[in-house]
Amino acid sequence: MHRILIRDAHYFAEQLKIMSTTNIMSNSLLKKFMALPLFGFAMLLILAPQAVQGQEKSRSNLPEIQSFLLVGAKAHLGNGQVIENSAVSVKNGRLGWVADATLVRINPAEFDTIYHVEGMHLYPGLIAGSSNIGLKEIGSVRATNDDYEVGDYTPNVRSAIAYNTDSRVIPTLRNNGILTAQIIPQGGTISGTSSIMQLDAWNWEDALIKEDDAIHMRWAQLMSRPGWWVENARVSKNEDYQTDVDRLYNYFDQAKAYAQNPNPSPVNLAFEAMKGVFDGSKKVFIRCYEAKEIIEAVRFGEHFDLDYVLMDAGQAWQVTDVLVKYDVPVILEQTHRLPPYGHSNIDQPFSTPAQLAEAGVRFGISVGSGWDAFWSFRNLPFQAGTAVAYGLEPEKAIASITGTMAEILGLADRLGTLSPDLDATFFLSEGDIMDMRTSKITHAWIRGREVNLDDKQRQLYRQYSQKYGLSE
Repeated sequence: MHRILIRDAHYFAEQLKIMSTTNIMSNSLLKKFMALPLFGFAMLLILAPQAVQGQEKSRSNLPEIQSFLLVGAKAHLGNGQVIENSAVSVKNGRLGWVADATLVRINPAEFDTIYHVEGMHLYPGLIAGSSNIGLKEIGSVRATNDDYEVGDYTPNVRSAIAYNTDSRVIPTLRNNGILTAQIIPQGGTISGTSSIMQLDAWNWEDALIKEDDAIHMRWAQLMSRPGWWVENARVSKNEDYQTDVDRLYNYFDQAKAYAQNPNPSPVNLAFEAMKGVFDGSKKVFIRCYEAKEIIEAVRFGEHFDLDYVLMDAGQAWQVTDVLVKYDVPVILEQTHRLPPYGHSNIDQPFSTPAQLAEAGVRFGISVGSGWDAFWSFRNLPFQAGTAVAYGLEPEKAIASITGTMAEILGLADRLGTLSPDLDATFFLSEGDIMDMRTSKITHAWIRGREVNLDDKQRQLYRQYSQKYGLSE
């Protein structure tokens, strides 16, 4: 009995929070309050302040505004274009018209709400490609990490069902503009199958945008090196490199033969997961770094006629002619890092995006899936900003984390740009999102629904500011 009452208290506390922002109490909600037992109502009064103060969970239970309009913002469309004085409409969770506000006639009666946002910047929601968001919570606590699976070839491992919407990390990413993420498994040679999620949901089914979108694999390493923490480390050649490559070819040959068999017996779960690779319904993401590894990964992709993407690809700038020839997209990881070789230019990772753009290579920028990437994805827009400081055009940098990334992930028909009929997933910032000095996100929407931009860190900031009498 008590458990039910506490649940009801939290539910009504959330409803009170909704009413505090809308000043509306529906008849149905009034009836619920009137029907609440006296003891339950007392529990509500006790728990409501704590429930509201500690609210971090998705607000997907909030009623959607069916139609609204934003007028006056500088709109970065995510495709390289900018509208200095924009008018952007949203109806039923999708974008209506995206236009110059001086060229359209606005009828206020057509919209439930009109936002006047002059002087602000409007962006498509940022997309975290090849991430382990929602699969890790505390890097040093093994029990909270669910991104690695035992085994070397495990394409049937699915990241979707392991995705944790209750992660306290996710809200800290959301309030810096990251609203969509590709969640990838790791470990072994073929790590498993990724899915693409929106970052404001009650469970993984609600979060799904695209289920089982791609198989993820690691190309054989040409060179082996110790950890990044070892100074002046000696790099050695992998003597088993060709053997590892041959194993990959052999595995894909077997998987292809299995996919061509209409009634395989016995059923092989790993090869079942690989079927989409050969019928074009799944992409293949290949992690590699060295220039030679990149060339051989391209040869592999072309050999099996795959729809493939290269991840990391730190030396892609050395083989842009190959990437352009075969139109191979690349997801660059960790712009904020040092090169692995002492003879390399120290700013090479900063310059690589501009070099790929100049050569005509399609690329996106990602923080990656390293040990600390799940929380440092909040710095995604600043990684793109570093590329701007080293020669990349600003709107191309924005596209690399919005429109171009959506195209690489196969989502360009759903999101990534501010374009008519796409999902209304975007946010407002008081300044340039790629400049940490001016970026301050005030509102964000996913599919036309405004999302909560609070998080545990902001709550602690308010708590201790109040405790010690500091101004916010």
